[in-house]
Order: sequence, then structure tokens, then C-alpha cells
Amino acid sequence: MEQILFINLIFSVLIIFFQRKDPATVWAWLLLLYFIPVLGFALYLIFGQGLRKERMFRAKEIESELKYAAFKQKSSIYREELKICDPELDRFKRLMLYNLNEGKAVLTDNNDVRAYTDGKDKFRALLNELEHAESYIHMQYYIIRRDGLWEEIERVLVRKAAEGVEVRVLFDSMGCRGRSGIGRAEKKRLTESGVQVAEFFPAIMGKLQLRMNYRNHRKIVVIDGRTGFLGGFNIGEEYLGRDPKFGYWRDTHIRVEGSAVTSLAVRFVLDWNFAAKDNLFLKDSLFQIPSYKKRGDKLVQIISSGPDSASPLIRDNYLRLIHMAARSIYIQTPYFIPDEDIRSALLIAIRSGVDVRIMIPCKPDHPFVYWATCSYVGEMVEAGAKCYIYDNGFLHTKCLCVDSLVCCVGTANMDIRSFSLNFEVNAVIYDAGTTKHMIESFRQDIAFSTLITRSAYKNRSLLLRAKEQFCRLLSPIL
Repeated sequence: MEQILFINLIFSVLIIFFQRKDPATVWAWLLLLYFIPVLGFALYLIFGQGLRKERMFRAKEIESELKYAAFKQKSSIYREELKICDPELDRFKRLMLYNLNEGKAVLTDNNDVRAYTDGKDKFRALLNELEHAESYIHMQYYIIRRDGLWEEIERVLVRKAAEGVEVRVLFDSMGCRGRSGIGRAEKKRLTESGVQVAEFFPAIMGKLQLRMNYRNHRKIVVIDGRTGFLGGFNIGEEYLGRDPKFGYWRDTHIRVEGSAVTSLAVRFVLDWNFAAKDNLFLKDSLFQIPSYKKRGDKLVQIISSGPDSASPLIRDNYLRLIHMAARSIYIQTPYFIPDEDIRSALLIAIRSGVDVRIMIPCKPDHPFVYWATCSYVGEMVEAGAKCYIYDNGFLHTKCLCVDSLVCCVGTANMDIRSFSLNFEVNAVIYDAGTTKHMIESFRQDIAFSTLITRSAYKNRSLLLRAKEQFCRLLSPIL
């Protein structure tokens, strides 16, 4: 027993003094180490350590800086040319400049945006666009299930590759692990069919995943540089509502046509180059801005963040938008585990009279995360926010809307993992029409949701209170 205590003490010293983490995260790991001696440190080595993180992503960061700088110089859209038609959007200029300066996120003003909240509609639109590909198809997903939906998509990809279209598929190793994921046989078959395949952070010997804590959670499709998709839907039949465990799958995905697609194209190429040890920036044809069939007028910035980012850009956008809200904040997210700054910002907004509404799913896909989510949502309810539990299946949407003017939608959840550990991509859309459409979808979802009242939350069982409190203590590492 004394030996275990001594080993635990050594491990505690390593966690405290050899990692630059925020105090809440350190205390969460120490708590786990206290309850699960030795094994807790083993979990820390797998999930929590970042000793090699700077070296791991340094090359990727340098490439990102160089390529984004070149792209910004070549872009036909510059800050001084920006003209905002809606005077109400002028107060968001500082956010636009922050994204440009800190995240190299070029602001584009000629975009057409279409939102999909149903998987059948999203994949129907995707398949239609894939059929019209002439030059290249770049596809990146966190999860690809080998089921009927993927078989339908794969047939189109293989046929297009045979027609001379450059087809590239990038997937995350953790997201596609297991029997239903993309294995060696599938990669070989795709490659022999002319489809180029790359795996983000592949497992050692096909089994041992030493970097499972760093997940590429992005979902990006770029077709010929003219059309782009991003959002919450992965590839799998559960996203069509065919999984009895989750039922109907409520998500949000957007299709973009306009200059913002070039930013998506760069984001894909950066990830592809890192995973495939390639350099697609040498292919000028991939970045020729095409003429667009639809002339949109929506202002869009593509922002991304991850362990390789100098700043948690998506988290900073969430925080800044919450602070700038004057009338309303609408949030839909499957996981609601805000850091202290976002938590405080939301509480200040609520107590300042801003109409804050939050919607979460009714069922957990990760129990610990779900109970922590319930704890934070309960705090918002007690402060005066209107919070809802979506009862019509599983809610996977990641969307923040402010003042019916600006929305931020994409792959990033409202949780600490998405802020600092996952590779994410979002679109900030400065457009009243698109934002009002997102809010209308939220309001339609209310008809299938339960309002969490203060009395109901206060009367929850003692067991539920214990689950919430314990999981909240672990929230910095979930």
C-alpha cells in the first residue's frame, strides 16, 4: 500500500510540474489518480499528456502559416475592400479582423449557403454534387461506416475516378476503427480503384492507437473548388435515422458555393498533406477560383482550430459572439461543457436580459459527458435561460446564433474537447437570412422537446445529482 501511495505521489508531481495545463484540468487528473491509483496515470499518458504535442504538430503549423499567407496574398478579397450592406453587422468587424489576423480566415462576401437538417436531404445533395464533379473530389470525415450509404457514395467515387476525376478520401483513425470502419482491405480496394486514401494518425500495427486523444473531427467535402460541404453529419446509416438506438438523427450541415469554398479547399489540403505526406499545394489547378453558377451575397469566414493552432479560434468565436449578443443567443449542441470563460459569459448574458436558449439531446452517446452536460445546463436554467431536451431522437447539431444576425455552425461542440483537443472546422456566417433560418429550425425543434423548468431540475433524484456532480468534476478531461 505504501509503495502505491509513493508511486501515486511521483505521478502527481509529474502531472503538476511537467505539464502546462490550466488548474481545473490538473485537479481533474489528480482526482482520477486518487480514485484509480497507477491506472489513472496510465489513462493520463494515453488521454491527457501533451509532452510531444508541440513537436508533433510543429511542421504542420509552419506549413499552415506559409500556405495561408500565400493564399491571403493571392485572394481577390482584402480587408480594405470589404463593404457591409447591413449596418447592424458593423459591430462584428472586430471579430472578422480577429479571425483574419489570428486564424488566416479570409472573409468572403459572394457566397450562397444552403442548410440541411435531415440526413436524407444532405446526402441526396452530396451525391448530386459528386455526380457533377469534373476535376476533383476531396472528402474528409471523422467517421465512415461501411454500410449501405457508404457503398452508394463509394460507387460514385470509383466511377468518377475512372473518368479521370482526382478523388481523395481522408478519414480519422479513431473515428473509423472497428469492424464497421475503413480497414486495410477497404483502403487497398479503394486505391486499386483509383481513389487516393489517407488516414489521420493511423494506429501502430493497425491496432495500437497512441494518439487517440487527438481526433480529426472535421467533415469537409470540396468538389472542383466550386462547392463545399461542412457540418455535423458523418457517413453512416445512423445519420439517416436508421439506428434504433438513436432513432431520428437531427443534425446540421451546410453547402457553400462561393469564394469561401477556397478556404475549405485549403483546410482539406493542409490535413491531407499532413496525413498523406504529400504536397497538394504544388497543384495549381486545385486552387483556381472558378466562376460560380449562383451569385451569392453572404459573408462567410471558414475558421478552424485544433492542437496545432496557436489559439483556440472556434472557442474564441463562441466567446466573442456571446459577449456581443444584445438580444438573443440560441445554442444547439450534443455536449454542453463550457470552459469557465464561456460559462461566465453566458451567465452574464442571461442576467443582462439576453434571451438565451440552449437545446441538448435526450439520450447520451457518452454517459459521463452527458451527465456533465446536464449539470451545466441546470445551472443555466437556474440563472434564467430557457433550456430544452430534444426528445425526437438524437440531437447532434453544433450551432450558435446571435441576435438573428450571425451564426457559427460546423463540427465543433460546445465542450472543452472541441476547444482544445479535436481538429475542428466551422463557418461563421454574417447573414440575417441564414441565421433566421437556423433559429426557425431551432423553434421547430421545440415542438419535439421538453422545457427544463427550475422546479423539475431542483426535484431531480439524489442519484442524478451525484452523477452530475461527479462528472462535472471530471469535465476538464472529458
